[in-house]
Amino acid sequence: MAVEPIAGDSRFFARTGPHRLAALAAAAGATLAEDAPAAAEFESVAPLQRAGPRSVSFLDNRRYAPLLETTRAGAVIIHPELASRVPAGCAPILTKEPYAAWARVAALFHPPPPLRPGRHPSAVIDPAAGIDPTAEIGPLVVVGAGAEIGPRCRIGPGAVIGDGVVIGPDSRIGALVSISHALIGARVFLYPGARIGQDGFGFAVTETGFLTVPQLGRVIIEDDVEIGANTTIDRGSAQDTVIGAGSRLDNLVQIGHNVRVGRNCILVAQAGISGSTELGDFVVAGGQAGLTGHLRIGRKARIGAQAGVMSDVAEGADVVGSPAQPIREFFRQVAALRKLARPAARGRSEGPNDAAGGTNDQD
Repeated sequence: MAVEPIAGDSRFFARTGPHRLAALAAAAGATLAEDAPAAAEFESVAPLQRAGPRSVSFLDNRRYAPLLETTRAGAVIIHPELASRVPAGCAPILTKEPYAAWARVAALFHPPPPLRPGRHPSAVIDPAAGIDPTAEIGPLVVVGAGAEIGPRCRIGPGAVIGDGVVIGPDSRIGALVSISHALIGARVFLYPGARIGQDGFGFAVTETGFLTVPQLGRVIIEDDVEIGANTTIDRGSAQDTVIGAGSRLDNLVQIGHNVRVGRNCILVAQAGISGSTELGDFVVAGGQAGLTGHLRIGRKARIGAQAGVMSDVAEGADVVGSPAQPIREFFRQVAALRKLARPAARGRSEGPNDAAGGTNDQD
């Protein structure tokens, strides 16, 4: 089986081009050197080690600077401070934000597939649902009564949109997503298998067992949010669960009922937020971090991977470990434990029995 040698396999990704170097710089919001071949044409994007003369590459992490010296790329997006290291024959595209510029150039070569407005014949749509005529409704989609789907939305195969759900314009709902009890803003992306709006984990303990508490809140997802595959967001119990504008949730994240996630937060894979915890704006939680309920996490706080957060975190604080604690204190304790674990200096050499933990009774 033939494998394409560059990014953007044409079996899966649309491709435009060729594009002139000047157009690439304009798309990137970057500049070119005065002697750059502005009319030169490029056909693709590729990493430094795989790029060819008609490919555009980038360097953002200085760790990979040695790859720059041997690249065959015809152009490279790079910070001005590293421009002198670009090899001959490779045109530098200069910007202080190389990764963001790369994203724009890659999107120029590989735009998202165009919408195909209309409803697939296999979709099941309640007559009381309101669907904008510019929306794309895929195969086997179910849309409940009173649901509203805005302009230019794409609803993927097998998705279930519950009664009364509202989805704002330009949103993308992936295959097999289920949504209930939710109001969703504009330009929201829900990746395949996400579950939004199901009952929260709420029950009363009685002498005869557990009594389920009705979950009467909603899920509010604000504009420009992306939610990864198989992530679950429970609706509120008596108030709303809220995901703030611009936030990014990775795959397999769990959000409990009544949680409020601020604007532009990042929650990495397998992070779990227990009920009624509030995250300020720009909070970052690493992979597998776990937060107990009813906490307050301050603005711009950062929570390390696998941290167990059991108390409030101050604004701007960095915490790691389980139980989570300030990062400097954590590593100070690690250093102290390592010091205690070192073998004590001995005044004489260990004999064979000493090394094995035995005694020397002959003496």
